[in-house]
Amino acid sequence: MKIVKIVLPKLVAVSVINFLRRFQTEQNDFLGRIITGDETWVYSWDPETKRQSAEWRDFDEPRPEKVRRKQGALKVMHMIFFDMNGVILRWPVPIGTTINAQYYKKVLQDKLRPAIRKKRPGLLESGILFHHDNAPVHTARAVTDVLAGYKWELLEHSRYSPDLASCDFHLFPKMKEHLRGQ
Repeated sequence: MKIVKIVLPKLVAVSVINFLRRFQTEQNDFLGRIITGDETWVYSWDPETKRQSAEWRDFDEPRPEKVRRKQGALKVMHMIFFDMNGVILRWPVPIGTTINAQYYKKVLQDKLRPAIRKKRPGLLESGILFHHDNAPVHTARAVTDVLAGYKWELLEHSRYSPDLASCDFHLFPKMKEHLRGQ
C-alpha cells in the first residue's frame, strides 16, 4: 500500500479555512455570488507573442524577416468586474484620471451596482461576496464604508500573498492575448 503525504502550508489563515467550509456547504450558490474586480493597462497595440506569430515552413526555407515593434504608446486603464458567468462591467478610465478612493467609490456606486442590477437580476438581493486585492484604493475607508452600506461581504485577499488574484492568472492574460496585435 502506498502512503500519500499531503503538504499544507504551516499556517493556513483562518479566513481561508472559513471560505473553504462555506464553499463545502453552499457550493455553486456560494460561487455564483462572488464578484471579482481589478484594474489593468490595455495598450493600443501589443506585439504578437512568438506563439501567435509562428508559421510553418520547410526545413530548408529561410526564416521570414519580421519587423520588431514595441508596445503602443497609448494605453488605457480598464476596471473590470466579473463573476462566474462572465464580465459584468468593463470600464475604461478616462485618460489622465487617477484611480483614487473617491473615483473607485464612484465607479462602484454609479457603474457597477447598476450593471449588476441589469445583468444579474436578483444577485443584489441574494448577497454579494465581493473580492478585490489589497491595493490602498480598495482598502480605503470611503470604499469599505460603501461596501458595508451595500451589505456586500468582502472576501479577504491575503496581504503580501504570492497568490495571484483571479484576474491576474485568468482574465487579464486571456483578454490581452485576444487584443494583442490589433
